[in-house]
Amino acid sequence: MERARQLVGEMLIYCFVVVLATGAFLAFHYTPGGHEVLYDGGYAPLSGVPMSAAYVSTLEISFDVRGGLLIRQLHLTSSTLLLLGAVVWVMLGHFRYAPAWLGLGLLVVSFAGGYGSVDDLLSGTVLGGLPIAVWYGLHLLAALALIVTLVVSSRREAADRPRTPGFVALAIALTALVFLWP
Repeated sequence: MERARQLVGEMLIYCFVVVLATGAFLAFHYTPGGHEVLYDGGYAPLSGVPMSAAYVSTLEISFDVRGGLLIRQLHLTSSTLLLLGAVVWVMLGHFRYAPAWLGLGLLVVSFAGGYGSVDDLLSGTVLGGLPIAVWYGLHLLAALALIVTLVVSSRREAADRPRTPGFVALAIALTALVFLWP
């Protein structure tokens, strides 16, 4: 069971690399502003509608940036897989590892921060009163803390049971299979 947990931990790191790469692309095009602007982008039904600058930025990534919607979907899918994988990782550890609980908590915080920074689902709620920059910062800090947690935990597990090239290849292949599953 420990080897399966180590395999899931490796897969989480590879999944996080995808989240990090897609997140870097999205951060390059994202504007975390809470002030209200009129939308004038490529999606005609919303033309002239007042909305936050963060939501306008998200719509522009989706409709005006080449490959933006694909990257957004890949970021969401890999983040969801990361969250589900962390749940499996915690369960395989029989709930006894503090880093696993910390990683799971950080994932939930990062997920909430990501949704809050887009300013579409939390608007008009109690949580929607927080500035967009706070949500965006929370998302980035939780993601950085998560990768530190995953790498430290993975190194500790590798000290007990060293990784072989076959084990790493299996982890990469299983991660790719999970991403390509229809």
